[in-house]
Amino acid sequence: MDAVTLAVVRGALEQIADEMDLHLIRAALSPIISEQHDCANGIFDPVTGETIAQGGYGVPMFLANMQLTVQGVIPLVGEFRPGDVWILNDPYKSGTHLNDVVLVAPYFVDGKLFALLANTGHWMDLGGSVPGGWAPTAQEIHQEGIIIPPLKLYDAGKRNDAVVSMIAANVRLPRQLIGDLEAMINVFNVGQRGLNDLVGRYGVTALKTCIDELLARSEAEMRSYIAEIPDGSYRVEDCLDNDGIDDVPLPFVLTLTVAGSELHLDFTGTSKAPRGPMNISEGTTKSMCLVAIKHIFPDVPVNGGAFRPVRFTIPEGSLLAASYPSAVGGTTEVTVRVVDVVLAALSKAIPEATPAGSFGTIGVSTISGEHPETGAYFVAVYPYPGGYGASRESDGLVNGTPLGSMARFMSVEMSEHRFPLRFSYFALRDGSGGDGWHRGGCGTQYGIEMRSDVVVSILGDRVDHVPAGVAGAGPALGNKVKLSIGGQTWVPPMRSKAEKVRLRKGDSIHLGSPGGGGFRSALDRDLSLVQSDLNDGYIDVSVAETAYGVVVASTRQVLNRTFFTLDAAASLRRRQALRRTEQRTT
Repeated sequence: MDAVTLAVVRGALEQIADEMDLHLIRAALSPIISEQHDCANGIFDPVTGETIAQGGYGVPMFLANMQLTVQGVIPLVGEFRPGDVWILNDPYKSGTHLNDVVLVAPYFVDGKLFALLANTGHWMDLGGSVPGGWAPTAQEIHQEGIIIPPLKLYDAGKRNDAVVSMIAANVRLPRQLIGDLEAMINVFNVGQRGLNDLVGRYGVTALKTCIDELLARSEAEMRSYIAEIPDGSYRVEDCLDNDGIDDVPLPFVLTLTVAGSELHLDFTGTSKAPRGPMNISEGTTKSMCLVAIKHIFPDVPVNGGAFRPVRFTIPEGSLLAASYPSAVGGTTEVTVRVVDVVLAALSKAIPEATPAGSFGTIGVSTISGEHPETGAYFVAVYPYPGGYGASRESDGLVNGTPLGSMARFMSVEMSEHRFPLRFSYFALRDGSGGDGWHRGGCGTQYGIEMRSDVVVSILGDRVDHVPAGVAGAGPALGNKVKLSIGGQTWVPPMRSKAEKVRLRKGDSIHLGSPGGGGFRSALDRDLSLVQSDLNDGYIDVSVAETAYGVVVASTRQVLNRTFFTLDAAASLRRRQALRRTEQRTT
């Protein structure tokens, strides 16, 4: 296939998937889809189930997860017919958690199956003991909501209304759920129109040739990058703070082995499945590993070929291979930790190409109750933004979306318009980034005051085990959660996890996300940048003097703000002394 045709077809397939993303984002009723983009759409091979193209506006968490879900659905279906749509949310088959609902539909050309279309949408509530689904003390899947096994939702174009009625009867927001379902169904029309145009332009034979070649080229490109990593095994360890029930750390162990153009990720030694909800399925573990690898090699096209050079060892019975009836509501925390450990292992192999640890917790807070003006039940969901790790190229990003999910923070204006709450502040969390030659990005902090009686649940991590720096740099600050109830400050016993806490009008929650780790020694940071960090409030004087080894020559006040000037010669002498101390200690 000539290069021009191949490039045009690739662009067209990716555009179709992007249009599916955008249609769903604009049509969905739930703010978690319309505002936070917690969704995904893709086109898949009908025989192998491999990803042909996936939209770029949704959540990376579903990068390989939808491929694995489609591959699991194909043998169950037997034979697709035009107008069929299958639905499931079983986390042991489709990955992630119950709120992520997957639809799969066939696409035919002249009566022959050409491709499968699939999408994932986060539904705001699937029943369960906690509104929104994040139950920090859940000990089995049935406490988190209803399980939808693979079912035929549409049979040759006719909807199974009994299935829809059964689902709607078991959730807190049925009208919103049905609206999101209709939006997801309509997305298939967008995909089919785009594929019709592409088939009309090139024909089935040429398109299949192009698709095979695109997957082969992605595989070759990924292998070429892997081959540049020094062969060897790289071992890292990290921990989740606790499982929400037992206050005991849960170890993560990863041995990443590079052999030629292949990667082997071995999680032997990782904690067994705990009592609480900090578990994910094996498919989700694989998907998150691939998300991490794609962060390092972003120009490899997203399709099934890019996944082929990676092998896995995921111990059965571990928290990375959840099986029935393990609770999985902590998937948001476990998934970002998988990304963290993969990047940490790669930083040992290729430190100049890998960033330090990111903020590493999604810290979802849900606020639910009855709206005092309309009487309607509501569920508001807030995933953390936080700081990214620094790299050889730059300081870490501030106020970034989670590396694993990219779920956006709902706008303050939308929140206050839609829900009975008020933001008292939403700001950068100064001093939260790790020190370094390149500084880690700062996390965020926000406070929400309730304007009616509500129920609040929080599921986070990274309080005790903070994001690490690399190449001699400093770690970031950890997660911070506190609630103001009846004028008293309360910190949950599990620090970042709280379930169904009742707040009254005037009570508030206060959360601060971690920053990112630093890159290389802080003693190498340019003095002008340290001075700017001081003047911008990213660091304070004590950090500047102890971690960055600078000496302040003078200060001046302007409109209640302090500006600092550094003494270059004295700073050089202090840095030299600190380096000598470090060398003696080493």
